[in-house]
Amino acid sequence: MAEAHSKEVVLAERPVGIPEARHFEVREAPMPETSDGEILIRNRFLSVDPAMRGWVNTVANYSKPVGVGEVMRSFAAGEVVASHHADYAPGDLVCSMFGWRENAVSDGGNVLYRHDLADVPLSASLGILGVNGITAYFALLDVGVPQAGETVGVSTAAGSVGSAMGQIAKIKGCRTVGLTGSG
Repeated sequence: MAEAHSKEVVLAERPVGIPEARHFEVREAPMPETSDGEILIRNRFLSVDPAMRGWVNTVANYSKPVGVGEVMRSFAAGEVVASHHADYAPGDLVCSMFGWRENAVSDGGNVLYRHDLADVPLSASLGILGVNGITAYFALLDVGVPQAGETVGVSTAAGSVGSAMGQIAKIKGCRTVGLTGSG
């Protein structure tokens, strides 16, 4: 019987300028195995976010750089396919920083949240229901506290957080002005 494998994408070299396919490598890795207290997640969706550009630099920003040869860090949403953990069962949908890989093992401590909304696609967990949407929601409503009729200016409105913020502001009855630019 052939040994099971799992694909993963690793940083092959640090990009200078715009990252290209040559900066990454798709590798076959042995299928991860779980131990007591762990779950195996089959990732269904992987994110590609602007912050990732900073993660592949040699100098840390708010997060340590991804090392050359390491799996590319990213948010992912997937399904628990095997569990040796009392809080998770096969079929549970979970989201976390599992990286660009088909399969990931977790002890549950790094699971950010479960996706238990049957009528909402799992992919929404990496967008409007994920970190980007939550950032927009709380930044606008808890920090900005806009009132209906006010004008809300959104810088970087073309990005995931900015576009969500503009939509939330409009829902709250505000006039929304979105700004974008190029650098």
